[in-house]
Amino acid sequence: MDVYLDPRSGRTYPLDALRWQGDDGAPLVVGPRPGIGPKDIETSTRSLWRYRAALPGDVTRPVSLGEGCTPLIEGRWGEREVHFKLEWFNPSGSFKDRGTSVMMSLLARRGVRSVLEDSSGNGGSSVAAYSAAAGIRARILAPEGTSAAKVLQARAYGAEVVLVPGGRAAAGEQAMREARTTAYAGHNWHPLFLEGTKTLAYEIWEDLGFAAPDVVVTVAGAGSIVLGCDLGFGELLAAGHIDRRPRLLVAQPERCAPIHAAFHGGPAVEVGPTIAEGTAIESPIRLPEIVDAIRRSGGDTVAIPEDDIIGATRRLAGIGLYAEPTSASAAAAIDAFTAKGAIRPGDRVVVVLTGSGLKAAAAMASVFT
Repeated sequence: MDVYLDPRSGRTYPLDALRWQGDDGAPLVVGPRPGIGPKDIETSTRSLWRYRAALPGDVTRPVSLGEGCTPLIEGRWGEREVHFKLEWFNPSGSFKDRGTSVMMSLLARRGVRSVLEDSSGNGGSSVAAYSAAAGIRARILAPEGTSAAKVLQARAYGAEVVLVPGGRAAAGEQAMREARTTAYAGHNWHPLFLEGTKTLAYEIWEDLGFAAPDVVVTVAGAGSIVLGCDLGFGELLAAGHIDRRPRLLVAQPERCAPIHAAFHGGPAVEVGPTIAEGTAIESPIRLPEIVDAIRRSGGDTVAIPEDDIIGATRRLAGIGLYAEPTSASAAAAIDAFTAKGAIRPGDRVVVVLTGSGLKAAAAMASVFT
């Protein structure tokens, strides 16, 4: 039977779509689940719901827009051969749709009619999209500096978007107050969101002929890709379908790198404005779990200077990949991790590109003008 688990205390709670934190305020995850194998995949389903057997809640009618099944393409970065996982092919233009589909499916099943979300952009537009698909009202709290394109997208889906003065933390604080009276679909908090992001691991495994890569390079703000990969590859390892976890190599912008600082035991970082707005989260709520996941994989972190993020955005466009600067941080990290020896000769490397440049028009204009 599926339960929620507080990994810090070991306390468990019944699986309830409306619960999003422990009684003491701790973040939760879904308790350990058995991994699935190739025969468990619903190959006729062209969405992440092909991995339904790995997901909790016995959802029979998911809220789906065809998320998942994104391309994994072969490419080169300098002298290195890599695979780029193009997560902007998800319906709202970012990887967030994976978590949102699973989260909103359980909320809709419970009969929820309105939800609240706080987001710096992609999460809000994703929740708005899936709320529209489910016939659920959405209220999105976004920092006042959020990309206009992302605000417009959420409003186009019919969501109420409230721009909150201050940064990402201010939007989160207002959400905590409003969540006392409204179903909270916070993508950084809700444990069901991570169940959706873990399908990225299953999909990479399937893409590579049911094998794990040596390395997954990704960006992290709240760390849901890191935690999702930890869950998914962990389940595959426990079930005997892979023989090792891929090393999780995690990039953050130098101007907002709390995960990097915590992983390397450094002092708290001084936070400043960054073009990689999607990772500008000063205090990730699952910070200890993110650090543990990276260490468990034998991974590492780097902090990327702004000029390198901008340069990587241009280099990606030069090979036909129009990635927003947040995503381009992962490409910039290939060079940094190679220099550190964290990416080794002969490694099979998957680089996750999380969102489209179309999502960040102003930032892209600053890079290319």
